[in-house]
Amino acid sequence: MADTRGNLLWAALGLLAALAIAAVAVTRPSIPGFDDILLWHATLPRAATALLAGAALGLSGALLQRVLRNPIADPSTLGIASGAQLALTLAIAFAPALVEASREGVALAGGAGAALLVLALSWRRGLDPVTVVLAGMMISLTAGALSAALILAKGEYVMSLFIWGAGALNQQNWDTATTIAIRLGLGALATLFLMRPLAILGLDDAGARSLGIGLLATRVAVMAVAVWLAATVTAEVGLIGFIGLAAPAFARLAGARTSRQIIVMAPIIGAIVLSLADSAVQLAGSGFADLAPTGAATALLGGPLLLYLLPRVHGTDRARHTVRAPNTAKRQHPGRALAALAIGCAALGLVALAAGRSFDGWYIATGTLFGELLPFRGPRLIAAGAAGAMLAAAGTLMQRMTGNPMASPEVLGVSAGGGVGLAIVLLTVGMSNPLYLLGGMAAGSICVLLAMLAISARSGFGPERLLLAGIAMGSLCMAILATVLASGGIAAYLLLVWMSGSTNRVGPFEAWTASISALALIVPLFAFSRWLDILPLGADVSRGIGVPARRARVILALFAAALTAMASFVVGPLSLIGLIGPHLARLLGFTRGIGQLTAAVLIGASLLILADWLSRVVVFPYQVPVGLFAALIGGPYLIWLLRRGDQQHD
Repeated sequence: MADTRGNLLWAALGLLAALAIAAVAVTRPSIPGFDDILLWHATLPRAATALLAGAALGLSGALLQRVLRNPIADPSTLGIASGAQLALTLAIAFAPALVEASREGVALAGGAGAALLVLALSWRRGLDPVTVVLAGMMISLTAGALSAALILAKGEYVMSLFIWGAGALNQQNWDTATTIAIRLGLGALATLFLMRPLAILGLDDAGARSLGIGLLATRVAVMAVAVWLAATVTAEVGLIGFIGLAAPAFARLAGARTSRQIIVMAPIIGAIVLSLADSAVQLAGSGFADLAPTGAATALLGGPLLLYLLPRVHGTDRARHTVRAPNTAKRQHPGRALAALAIGCAALGLVALAAGRSFDGWYIATGTLFGELLPFRGPRLIAAGAAGAMLAAAGTLMQRMTGNPMASPEVLGVSAGGGVGLAIVLLTVGMSNPLYLLGGMAAGSICVLLAMLAISARSGFGPERLLLAGIAMGSLCMAILATVLASGGIAAYLLLVWMSGSTNRVGPFEAWTASISALALIVPLFAFSRWLDILPLGADVSRGIGVPARRARVILALFAAALTAMASFVVGPLSLIGLIGPHLARLLGFTRGIGQLTAAVLIGASLLILADWLSRVVVFPYQVPVGLFAALIGGPYLIWLLRRGDQQHD
């Protein structure tokens, strides 16, 4: 009891400190004569919203972590918040009446749908923590790509929708605070009734059943409360990242041990963290403009916190095989198959050049029309094909280096790291020289990739935890990019165009740059065939055979980073071609290093050429950015891959 009182005392003192800093934030310069209006209709409602939303997310995270027995579960890592945001974006774009009727209901439907998908993907493994979070992150990636595509399609609302989706807490009245307060009160009341079952859920399933607890009913009830709280916050203020992850973690660091202590302290700490973050972005801003949306600022917590918590995640034995490479027979005649892939890639290129849609329907361009279209379609087709080849090559290198068939530049955050490098160059140097931009992207990519290799080598993480570490780095990098985007200006616009992966403005210069870079970076890889065959066997085997494993990994990492930077410059950070290309090559029977590399390059080029063509014709006369379109294909493929692993190991 004394420990509980001490914990609550510290939490209360922290809350008072947050209120004091918030009080400093409310004293920012105001317009004379409007002080009372600003105070009562903007500043105080915003402070209350930050406290209440943080408390709701803290309680939601604590409930999710308890019911799933997973210390890194929260609405962000499980895809619940992204599902709610996607549902709201869809409704705003195509059915505004639904938002007017029930904004919260739309968000709840999206969040619940994401939660059900996560449970369906991980149920056969008994809701194993690693599998649950991987499924949630995959769903988050897919939902985020689709949301971004929809936002870009609504050009006149791009920045406003983006800032709202990044979790802006600006208020004009007390409606939002009142709504969240009512929902938080109801959620707390429901949690009070569920407190005894939650305490018993800390036991194993057999022990909980012996005490008369209906596991399925209890889990559904707790999940429903957690999803409802997270969806309410998303509906009212947008995406607030990782508060649900941070609050229970900080509660445990403060000394909370029992279920009751964590559930009581997590909402208080969530309120403190979000209030402090909101005060910080206000104080760091200029005048009445915030430095960044509060949700983007809190997302900066996610990457470091996930990396800190990863050693505490204990998966089941079966989860060790989550990302095991599928069993494939070695192809007897790889040359014929590679020739067929090359012919198929060329055929796709011809289709993309000649076939299209107009207001009169489908057509095949020939003769004069083909010649007129070639200067417009040719460069973007070459750039897309070269980018696909480079991403597939980078993915192959990363999978061979780590021995992980789900490693790729996009999944491990290498592409997002390149975006951070690009942002730094845009903010410091500008866009005067494309070489500076490419150099910044290469530097950002290599930093993230080397960090992933260091984590893999020193921490003893298995393939699943390496993926989670990469996702954590990617989350941190994307949060930095979101902060820059929300600040506005030419740098934000250029970053938004880059993130979308649009090839609409690709010209001869970009096409020549991409194709020459692909040749210069891919051809030398064939000299490393021995490394590519031996490195997947592990460091001990590599040393025993005489392969300098560390030097080989550094050299291949430099190539992978350069390939990623050049390709991402064309198609953005979300395409997932770096994952799909090598995996399809393996499924086709290319198990040796050079064979897989060659097949992956051809498959990657073909996939991105196909994605570029489909992005032009699927929603004609509009165009979906090719990077986002490829991500919409790759995200479900990731989910299928995880599901396939479930079926293989049942």
